[in-house]
Amino acid sequence: MYELLIQNGSTVYLPPVQEEVKVTTERQISPGSIEFSFVDTGISIAEGNPVRFKDGEMCVFYGFIFKIKRDRSNIVKVTAYDQIRYLKNKDTMVYENKTAAEVVMQIANNFGFNLGTIVDTIWKIASRVEDNESLMDMIGNALDLTLQNTGDLYILHDNGGKLNLSFIGDMYVPIVIDAETGQNYDYESSIDSDTYNRIKLVFDNEKTGKRDVYIAQDSSHMNDWGILQYFDTLQDGENGQAKADALLKLYNKATKTLTIKDACGDSRVRGGSLVVVQLDLGDVQIKNLMLVEKCVHKYGESKHTMDLTLSGGGFSA
Repeated sequence: MYELLIQNGSTVYLPPVQEEVKVTTERQISPGSIEFSFVDTGISIAEGNPVRFKDGEMCVFYGFIFKIKRDRSNIVKVTAYDQIRYLKNKDTMVYENKTAAEVVMQIANNFGFNLGTIVDTIWKIASRVEDNESLMDMIGNALDLTLQNTGDLYILHDNGGKLNLSFIGDMYVPIVIDAETGQNYDYESSIDSDTYNRIKLVFDNEKTGKRDVYIAQDSSHMNDWGILQYFDTLQDGENGQAKADALLKLYNKATKTLTIKDACGDSRVRGGSLVVVQLDLGDVQIKNLMLVEKCVHKYGESKHTMDLTLSGGGFSA
């Protein structure tokens, strides 16, 4: 049983939804959204009104109206976003010796976000200056640095109106995507983007007056694919060789992307979830965990399906 509520002041509406309700979430830091339409029967709503959508007892979405469209047929189209939308605000932040989790909590406290569970990301960023950046980018940079230096991936997401930061292994959903649960698919394997078999990092050492160079590489993949080099500079306090080794482990593989259309819907799945995929793709058989890069739920009167963009390569629960 689905329930969609809109609250305007002290009045709560249950709009008569037309067609389907669409809920979209992504693994990358991005506002979750809900889109729906209804026939205008005198319902009074406005931008900023809270919207809640439940599937049974589970709160699938909680957020606020940002767009309202009307046409001559008295159809009202509504788009609402969860509180991650407010991470688009820009500010300046300077910090030292903080974990990504501590960055999230500082931003949340400064801007009045509702916090849920924030896991300890452990690794500390020595120092960073974020000048005129969106709050989204500040957190994204902290999480990217953590991933690059440790190989640990964390997911920032809104859960029922509370901001959560979760370790990727805790995002596992015990379902199987196979030929029966997925209606159609599109599979791609590539070394054209985000694949590197040679990592080169440099640090201009003011104490010695020299440039320190750190390299990690896979000679076997260099012979197979040619040299695909990742180059970057290091900040003071970073362990150059450890970061190079972590980046090689992260990027020294072909990227595999699988798009599933109209799979059987499960409201527990969202952007950042891990699901088991078992599919025979002809020359390739997939039977492993894959990461949900993007999830689009489509809730109809008698049917719930979801479109999933999945990626593989080294993530495990």
